[in-house]
Amino acid sequence: MQKIQVKDSLKPLGHYSQAIVSGGLLFTSGILPIKIKTSEKLPIESSIEEQLFVVFDNLNQILQEVGVTSDKVIKATIYISGGENWAIVNQLYAKYFGEHRPARSIIPVPELHFGYKIELEAIAEL
Repeated sequence: MQKIQVKDSLKPLGHYSQAIVSGGLLFTSGILPIKIKTSEKLPIESSIEEQLFVVFDNLNQILQEVGVTSDKVIKATIYISGGENWAIVNQLYAKYFGEHRPARSIIPVPELHFGYKIELEAIAEL
């Protein structure tokens, strides 16, 4: 097992790793719309599109840290606050992954940490 920390990023404040590699797979922790290199938090009033853009950028940086791209993601779990953002998340997710179609769950929840609208976890092949 190997702990993954994006180069030049701040260590998480909580008791977790940004990601773990084990058994030829990469498992990310929940990715919030907090910029991974600077820990800059997007305002909670920011749109779901803005928040998802930061989440996907963070995912890209984690994937790059282990030398893979988004086409190696095999499963994504997306938590959204409320179901009203389902359609836009589905649209942006499809745009991000293109022809690649990882397994996916979208789970509406009443609220997320810091009041954000989205959190994403991913599993990728190495």
